[in-house]
Amino acid sequence: MKLIINGKETDFSDGLTVGELLVEQKVKMPEMVSVELNGQILRRAQFESTALEDNDKVEFLYFMGGGSGIN
Repeated sequence: MKLIINGKETDFSDGLTVGELLVEQKVKMPEMVSVELNGQILRRAQFESTALEDNDKVEFLYFMGGGSGIN
């Protein structure tokens, strides 16, 4: 199965879930990543039950805070 992850086309075995993809891609701090699947943000509770299909587009989104607040 072909997936497009963060804009890069990659081949994977069929039957992969979003949760398994996070492990396979060795995503650092998976508890801090949001996942967009075909333009829709998934709830964390959906990661293990959402099966991926050929040509799905997956984006791993990391939200970072920071800055000193001083201008």
